Amino acid sequence: MTKLKYLALSVLGLGILFPFAYLALLSFSGEWFFPEVLPGYFGLKNWKEILTSESGMGFSFVSSLGISLLVATLGTGTGFIWSKSIAYHSQKETWLVLAYFPYMLSPVVLAACLNFFFLKSGLSGTWQGVVLGQYLVAFPYSVIFFQAFWSHRTRQFEQLVVTLGGSSLQAFVQVILPLAKGMILVCFFQTFLISWFEYGLTALVGVGKVQTLTVKVFLYIKEANFYYGAISCCLLVWPPVLLLYLNKRFVYNRLV
Repeated sequence: MTKLKYLALSVLGLGILFPFAYLALLSFSGEWFFPEVLPGYFGLKNWKEILTSESGMGFSFVSSLGISLLVATLGTGTGFIWSKSIAYHSQKETWLVLAYFPYMLSPVVLAACLNFFFLKSGLSGTWQGVVLGQYLVAFPYSVIFFQAFWSHRTRQFEQLVVTLGGSSLQAFVQVILPLAKGMILVCFFQTFLISWFEYGLTALVGVGKVQTLTVKVFLYIKEANFYYGAISCCLLVWPPVLLLYLNKRFVYNRLV
């Protein structure tokens, strides 16, 4: 039974790692034609070409990183604050139903519904418009995510601080934030991923002018440039994997 379990875990591990390994192999390969088992070239040529050419891959990576960090920061921060008001509101259920509304539609349909307002405001085709569009998805997620934090126990902690002579600001900074630190970090990571992997909304609002990594990936796939597409996928996939490892290694283990 132990050997069977070990074999099953090994197969599962290989199945999980295979896509990442294949993308890395494809990004370093060249002249790989059917029915050749191995590529005719293996080296750094593709990486040098795409990073030194005018393809804009480096700028796309920086743009994706900046947009995702901004969306995650704004979404988590404002979502945490507004979630408290909603959690203690008499019409809590109604507000939560409204918070779920963006997830009843696909991001593309949501962007299409709001496209008129982006065009009228001049935000269409700008990074500010992309940030706003992604924020409209990340913010309700944060509001829903933090509902579990605002419990009766949390409210009692706040009331205890006020009873002992502390202000509402002191209760928030010195009690609430330390209690919510773990959930804030998890929500930040989740909203970062929502923004990082977003394609449909970004492509529609950005109208091709805001070329994030997801837009680049689909662009190279449409061009049948699998080697450059693999490089784009590596730049798209590996940073979140690294972030997930750091979150597990330095954040989750300390909280648990």
